[in-house]
Amino acid sequence: MGVRLRVGIIGLGPAWESRHSPALHALADRFEVRAICDPVARRAEFAARNWGIRHVDSFRKIVTAADVDAVMLLSARWYGALPILAACDAGKAVYCAASLELTEAEADMVEARVKGAGIAFMAEFPCRLAPATLRLKELIATRLGEPRLLFCNQRLAASRNDGRPQSATVRQLVEMIDWCRYVVDAEPTSVIGTVHTSQENQDQQDYLVMTLDFSTGGNVGTGPMAQIACGSYVPNTWSEATSFRRPADLQIICEKGIAFIDLPNSLVWFDGAGQHMESLERDRPVGEQLLLHFYRSVSSLVLKTSSLDDAYRAVSILIHAQQSCTEGKRIRCDR
Repeated sequence: MGVRLRVGIIGLGPAWESRHSPALHALADRFEVRAICDPVARRAEFAARNWGIRHVDSFRKIVTAADVDAVMLLSARWYGALPILAACDAGKAVYCAASLELTEAEADMVEARVKGAGIAFMAEFPCRLAPATLRLKELIATRLGEPRLLFCNQRLAASRNDGRPQSATVRQLVEMIDWCRYVVDAEPTSVIGTVHTSQENQDQQDYLVMTLDFSTGGNVGTGPMAQIACGSYVPNTWSEATSFRRPADLQIICEKGIAFIDLPNSLVWFDGAGQHMESLERDRPVGEQLLLHFYRSVSSLVLKTSSLDDAYRAVSILIHAQQSCTEGKRIRCDR
């Protein structure tokens, strides 16, 4: 057994019970959870009691603790990017699964601070490691050919009433942008965004659709194109409707066929030979694969922030899409 990585949990995010806690238990030979912090003290106390560890009332106490090697930022609510900046100052590795609602200047600053600190940083993008995505990449290379059109959809629960998309919506959008970039294996050169506001509250955004154009050479519409739609327009009283007849998570039209993905394991694709249905499984759940990747990045002597560039790029594209919504025009998103 190798050296265990001692981690502190900052913010018990929505995937704590379903993904992070089970993965940390399964990888107890690689990870040792030492402390937990959450803005809701009772929730932190309950989780700490289940793990037999301490809970603290400040993320700074976790970041500066002598028995913590790395922090897992699972929810940034009330914290923002402050735990990441504190980790940079303390020289602690960061696993970031939180939604960070940043301006472009703030995103630039965080990227510069992480790179300047030289810490290991991993942004969580589970769509990339989903079995259906990995199989799709194989099919693109062997049977389906290059992507032409992508349609990526998510329908979420109702959003909060403060005039901004809820954190879950921001997180979904960032991940969907990264997913499309990964599948196409290219960078979008421009984006058009459109937002819908709630009829009950004109300051409340409940639906955002953006179109990423991957065309090069200034020839708009000649290359691959991805349409991303994410909405939180279903009221809590109709919560059952969020999953009723929902579209595929990803529909992709390629040179030689078409595919439909429902995460994490379902893939249906069509080519000249007809329909093919695949239900895919992997030895390890995606949560464990993500943590193993983080463990290796912390142990590595090479560049530790490869996913930081992906996270920065996805956040930057979302900011440009929001700018497009405001200005009503296409925005160039060349870096």
